[in-house]
Amino acid sequence: VQLQAFGGGFVQAGGSLRLSCAASGRTFSSYAMGWFRQAPGKEREFVAVISTSGAIRRYADSVKGRFTISRDFAKNTVHLQMNCLRPEDTAIYYCAADRSVELREEQWRYDYWGQGTLVTVSS
Repeated sequence: VQLQAFGGGFVQAGGSLRLSCAASGRTFSSYAMGWFRQAPGKEREFVAVISTSGAIRRYADSVKGRFTISRDFAKNTVHLQMNCLRPEDTAIYYCAADRSVELREEQWRYDYWGQGTLVTVSS
């Protein structure tokens, strides 16, 4: 599986962005899909994950209520809708694929990673 993330950019605090991650291959539905982020000077952290069916989602506490993860099986794409953005959301955002029916937050469990897309939120 190859992943390509896009949609990052520059936005003012309170604004919105929608990230997308396009996946190649025919087994997209076999993978739980996650989003992670790495802020400057910090370690990469979990943001959100969606199950193989798309029915179950899990979020980091820091983004709960503001971010929404979804997936489009027809287009082999996973999205991250980010609303009410804050300066502390500034980071490189990565999508990743986990060949598991569980929803997992540990980075090392993910099999494939995209290249990352930069989100900058100004105050």
